Amino acid sequence: MVDTPRPARAARTAETLRPRSLEEALEFRARTRAVPFAGGTDLMVKYRGYTGTGMRLPGPVLFLDAVEELREIEVTEDRITIGAGVTCAQMLEKDDVLPELLRRAVELIASPALRTRATMAGNVANASPAGDTIPPLFVHEAEVVLQSPERERRLPVGDFLTGPGATALEENEIITGFVVPPLAGGRLYYRKVGTRRANALSKLSAAGWARLEGGRIAELRFAVGAVAPTVVRLREAEKLLAGAEVTEIDMQAVLEAAEASITPIDDQRSTAAYRRQVALNSLQEFLRMLAAPASAPASSAHPSSEEP
Repeated sequence: MVDTPRPARAARTAETLRPRSLEEALEFRARTRAVPFAGGTDLMVKYRGYTGTGMRLPGPVLFLDAVEELREIEVTEDRITIGAGVTCAQMLEKDDVLPELLRRAVELIASPALRTRATMAGNVANASPAGDTIPPLFVHEAEVVLQSPERERRLPVGDFLTGPGATALEENEIITGFVVPPLAGGRLYYRKVGTRRANALSKLSAAGWARLEGGRIAELRFAVGAVAPTVVRLREAEKLLAGAEVTEIDMQAVLEAAEASITPIDDQRSTAAYRRQVALNSLQEFLRMLAAPASAPASSAHPSSEEP
């Protein structure tokens, strides 16, 4: 018996460009609808091929790592602007200007090696409800800066993310950066829940900020990831907490209000019941932290993969 050789599979090739200028990048994106590649640590997984075959890209690819205009961090009195080409490692090098809540999230993304390639733009554009940097961006009420050949526009991060893996990015646009307003003092909270402390995908993440005046909550924001189709702000709970005395919070009423926004699913990482309970535990942990003296140990508010 003679084996008939199988025809060789045609190699998958794609048109690529690694421009030096934003103008060149925008022209290529508008002409080819190329996939923007800013770090690629999520795209490499999404489009991975069979062993030994390389990436199976859906079309042209636009590599953005060499565009100088996208690799800047600008700081003014009322905002910090982080370019889409700034890697997570470079963000952490700017420890003197990087908002603390973002720092806590970024330092827990993947591993040090991956952080030298990964970008916040990629983390957000991937539009996973479990994206590590997204809850802090919600709390900061940050905006995504989008550029096409014709115009620039800005969208709140919450409006940019339209569903799991879906965004409002138009076919001729590129994310050029993020405008992150500062938080006016107050108390911070970030927790990442995963199977281990490093190189782990989130089962859930939560970020919070509160400004206190005379023992009362003047303003509070709390966002949770991986409990809904997109990251969510617990706005009904926030409304209940406005003006509340930190030592006299009606915890049951607050948690019931929060639960209305928490609609997790079962998947390979966790169960809906677990995510729901841990999300509520995280909010409760933050509120109890607010009632403690400001000089108390910050371990409860520090990023961690331990379950609250």
